[in-house]
Amino acid sequence: MPLQVISTAFTFDQTVPPKYTCDGENVSPPLAWTGVPDEAEALAVIVEDPDSPSGDFTHWLVYDLPANETGLPEGIARQREIYGHGRQGKNDFKQTGYGGPCPPKGSHRYVFRVFAYDSPLNLEPGATKEELLDALDGHVLAEGSLTGRYMRSS
Repeated sequence: MPLQVISTAFTFDQTVPPKYTCDGENVSPPLAWTGVPDEAEALAVIVEDPDSPSGDFTHWLVYDLPANETGLPEGIARQREIYGHGRQGKNDFKQTGYGGPCPPKGSHRYVFRVFAYDSPLNLEPGATKEELLDALDGHVLAEGSLTGRYMRSS
Protein backbone atom coordinates (compact mmCIF):
# COMPACT_ATOMS: atom_id res chain seq x y z
CA MET A 1 0.00 0.00 0.00
CA PRO A 2 1.46 3.39 -0.92
CA LEU A 3 2.04 6.15 1.57
CA GLN A 4 -0.63 8.84 1.59
CA VAL A 5 0.86 12.35 1.54
CA ILE A 6 -1.21 15.45 2.29
CA SER A 7 -0.77 19.10 3.18
CA THR A 8 -3.08 21.57 4.88
CA ALA A 9 -1.67 24.23 2.53
CA PHE A 10 -2.83 22.72 -0.79
CA THR A 11 -4.48 19.61 -2.19
CA PHE A 12 -3.49 17.31 -5.04
CA ASP A 13 -2.94 19.14 -8.36
CA GLN A 14 -3.96 22.49 -6.87
CA THR A 15 -1.94 25.69 -6.57
CA VAL A 16 0.84 25.89 -4.00
CA PRO A 17 0.11 29.14 -2.11
CA PRO A 18 2.61 31.95 -2.82
CA LYS A 19 3.73 31.88 0.84
CA TYR A 20 5.65 28.67 0.04
CA THR A 21 7.30 30.05 -3.12
CA CYS A 22 9.98 32.53 -4.13
CA ASP A 23 7.20 35.10 -4.53
CA GLY A 24 6.31 34.85 -0.83
CA GLU A 25 8.04 33.83 2.37
CA ASN A 26 9.68 30.83 0.66
CA VAL A 27 9.05 28.57 3.67
CA SER A 28 8.38 24.86 3.47
CA PRO A 29 4.71 23.86 3.55
CA PRO A 30 3.30 21.57 6.23
CA LEU A 31 3.27 17.92 5.16
CA ALA A 32 1.70 14.85 6.72
CA TRP A 33 1.70 11.17 5.75
CA THR A 34 0.13 7.89 6.72
CA GLY A 35 0.76 4.29 5.74
CA VAL A 36 4.38 3.92 6.85
CA PRO A 37 5.12 0.16 7.01
CA ASP A 38 5.84 -1.22 10.48
CA GLU A 39 9.26 -2.46 9.36
CA ALA A 40 10.36 1.01 8.19
CA GLU A 41 13.28 2.54 10.09
CA ALA A 42 13.48 5.97 8.46
CA LEU A 43 11.85 8.43 6.05
CA ALA A 44 12.98 10.77 3.30
CA VAL A 45 11.31 13.65 1.45
CA ILE A 46 12.28 14.77 -2.05
CA VAL A 47 10.60 17.76 -3.72
CA GLU A 48 11.12 18.18 -7.45
CA ASP A 49 9.90 20.23 -10.40
CA PRO A 50 9.68 17.81 -13.35
CA ASP A 51 8.70 20.67 -15.67
CA SER A 52 11.95 22.59 -15.28
CA PRO A 53 13.66 23.44 -18.59
CA SER A 54 16.79 21.69 -17.25
CA GLY A 55 14.94 18.50 -16.27
CA ASP A 56 13.95 17.50 -12.73
CA PHE A 57 14.90 20.44 -10.52
CA THR A 58 15.36 19.52 -6.86
CA HIS A 59 13.79 21.91 -4.35
CA TRP A 60 14.23 19.97 -1.09
CA LEU A 61 15.90 16.87 0.32
CA VAL A 62 15.22 15.52 3.81
CA TYR A 63 16.43 12.11 4.95
CA ASP A 64 16.89 9.87 7.98
CA LEU A 65 13.77 11.14 9.72
CA PRO A 66 12.57 8.56 12.26
CA ALA A 67 9.90 6.28 10.82
CA ASN A 68 7.46 7.28 13.58
CA GLU A 69 7.33 10.87 12.31
CA THR A 70 3.91 11.59 10.83
CA GLY A 71 4.81 14.81 9.06
CA LEU A 72 6.79 18.01 9.00
CA PRO A 73 5.49 21.38 10.19
CA GLU A 74 5.55 24.54 8.11
CA GLY A 75 8.78 26.47 7.94
CA ILE A 76 11.54 23.91 8.55
CA ALA A 77 14.73 25.92 9.14
CA ARG A 78 17.35 25.82 6.40
CA GLN A 79 19.91 24.02 8.50
CA ARG A 80 21.81 20.80 8.07
CA GLU A 81 19.88 18.85 10.71
CA ILE A 82 16.19 18.81 11.68
CA TYR A 83 15.36 18.26 15.35
CA GLY A 84 18.79 16.68 15.77
CA HIS A 85 17.77 13.47 13.97
CA GLY A 86 16.84 14.23 10.38
CA ARG A 87 19.17 15.71 7.80
CA GLN A 88 18.72 18.06 4.87
CA GLY A 89 20.51 17.85 1.59
CA LYS A 90 21.57 20.39 -0.98
CA ASN A 91 18.89 21.51 -3.44
CA ASP A 92 19.50 22.62 -7.03
CA PHE A 93 19.66 26.23 -5.81
CA LYS A 94 22.95 25.00 -4.24
CA GLN A 95 21.54 25.62 -0.75
CA THR A 96 20.75 23.37 2.19
CA GLY A 97 17.06 23.08 2.99
CA TYR A 98 13.87 24.09 1.21
CA GLY A 99 13.80 26.30 -1.87
CA GLY A 100 10.25 26.97 -2.97
CA PRO A 101 8.66 26.94 -6.41
CA CYS A 102 10.00 29.67 -8.68
CA PRO A 103 9.25 28.67 -12.27
CA PRO A 104 10.81 30.85 -15.00
CA LYS A 105 7.59 30.77 -17.05
CA GLY A 106 4.33 28.86 -17.27
CA SER A 107 2.72 26.51 -14.79
CA HIS A 108 4.98 23.88 -13.24
CA ARG A 109 4.25 20.79 -11.17
CA TYR A 110 5.93 20.31 -7.80
CA VAL A 111 6.06 16.72 -6.59
CA PHE A 112 6.48 16.16 -2.83
CA ARG A 113 7.63 12.51 -2.55
CA VAL A 114 7.93 10.66 0.75
CA PHE A 115 9.89 7.41 1.04
CA ALA A 116 9.87 4.88 3.89
CA TYR A 117 12.97 2.71 4.01
CA ASP A 118 14.45 -0.14 6.01
CA SER A 119 17.53 1.38 7.68
CA PRO A 120 19.04 4.81 8.30
CA LEU A 121 21.19 5.93 5.39
CA ASN A 122 23.76 7.71 7.54
CA LEU A 123 24.51 10.19 4.76
CA GLU A 124 26.14 13.36 5.95
CA PRO A 125 24.02 16.52 5.84
CA GLY A 126 24.25 18.30 2.49
CA ALA A 127 23.94 15.20 0.30
CA THR A 128 22.84 15.63 -3.31
CA LYS A 129 19.74 14.04 -4.82
CA GLU A 130 21.93 11.54 -6.68
CA GLU A 131 23.66 10.50 -3.45
CA LEU A 132 20.31 10.16 -1.69
CA LEU A 133 18.75 8.11 -4.48
CA ASP A 134 21.83 5.85 -4.65
CA ALA A 135 21.62 5.25 -0.89
CA LEU A 136 17.88 4.52 -1.10
CA ASP A 137 18.34 1.98 -3.91
CA GLY A 138 17.08 -1.40 -2.72
CA HIS A 139 15.87 -0.08 0.65
CA VAL A 140 12.53 1.61 -0.14
CA LEU A 141 9.55 -0.13 1.45
CA ALA A 142 6.86 2.38 0.46
CA GLU A 143 6.52 5.66 -1.39
CA GLY A 144 3.82 8.29 -1.79
CA SER A 145 3.53 11.73 -3.28
CA LEU A 146 1.54 14.93 -3.38
CA THR A 147 1.68 17.16 -6.46
CA GLY A 148 0.99 20.89 -6.42
CA ARG A 149 1.21 23.49 -9.17
CA TYR A 150 2.56 27.01 -9.34
CA MET A 151 2.77 29.75 -11.95
CA ARG A 152 4.32 33.14 -11.27
CA SER A 153 2.00 36.10 -11.78
CA SER A 154 4.52 38.39 -13.48
